[in-house]
Amino acid sequence: MLFQQLCLCSLSCAVAFSMFSGGFANAQGKSIAERLGYPADSKLLIIHADDLAVAHAIDRASFDAFERQAITSGSIMVPCPWFTEVAAYAKEHPEADLGLHLTLTSEWKTYRWGPVAWKDEVPSLLDPDGYLWADVPPVVQRAKPEEVEHELRAQIERAIQAGIQPTHLDSHMGTLFANPAFFAAYVKLAREYHLPFFMIRMEKVPPEFAGMIPPELAAQFREDDILLDGTVMATPAVKPENWKEYYGGVLRALKPGVTQLIVHLGYDDAELQAVTVDHADFGSAWRQRDFEAITSPEIKKALEENQVILIGWKDLKKLL
Repeated sequence: MLFQQLCLCSLSCAVAFSMFSGGFANAQGKSIAERLGYPADSKLLIIHADDLAVAHAIDRASFDAFERQAITSGSIMVPCPWFTEVAAYAKEHPEADLGLHLTLTSEWKTYRWGPVAWKDEVPSLLDPDGYLWADVPPVVQRAKPEEVEHELRAQIERAIQAGIQPTHLDSHMGTLFANPAFFAAYVKLAREYHLPFFMIRMEKVPPEFAGMIPPELAAQFREDDILLDGTVMATPAVKPENWKEYYGGVLRALKPGVTQLIVHLGYDDAELQAVTVDHADFGSAWRQRDFEAITSPEIKKALEENQVILIGWKDLKKLL
């Protein structure tokens, strides 16, 4: 159920729109590519790793992918148990492009976490056991927008106090896209901290997907917001034996504009198997496949053959 909700909330704002081209233009009419110094028809790609700080195996795989230059950005789940490991890495590697995967859910069966803020300050964010809710619908139904904003701010402040200089904000499991009031807090904090935020531009959304997005979201954008042209990630429909072929197809189909390819990296070891128990989707084997695919010579070759230019959120942050 929780990963079905992930597909509904996150993918409705993301995968469903993947590969739509055009390039968001600022008031001067220049695309993001042009503002970054590239031709207007350039295919720019962010290869982005989610979920850092959830587990040591996820952190190690993500750090390894950074070292191999197989990813260009990652995002940190501040409430999670391995946050201090990522904070130490960020201090040692100031060049690493690390944003914050703002987190209002704790979805694994036996591996849970609570909020960063004091629990008595955000009671509507807590399940009966005192953890963050395990899925998106209870958050949408029960969380108070003011408490959501308070918790998001606490996560940002904790990251900054730990020495992390975030490059952007995004939303774990798409929770912040599921409620206009939550989205308003997300955008407000991104602007307050002078950070780009993950969102797809909406003017070319096909009619069959338009109903998935609350129209109030579009009303909150400004001309100077940096919005992506598309995003894509593997879904349960991709067969394990076709993993590399899937990513190769993504790169071959890439259109001009700025696209984010989201990957979930990890090592299929005892730790991550325990963390993701009973969840084949986005579980330890899935994350091992993502790691092996994204670091493979085949993907590197496909990037070169399709003239894909890799960028990161640091590049987009410079445009603010």
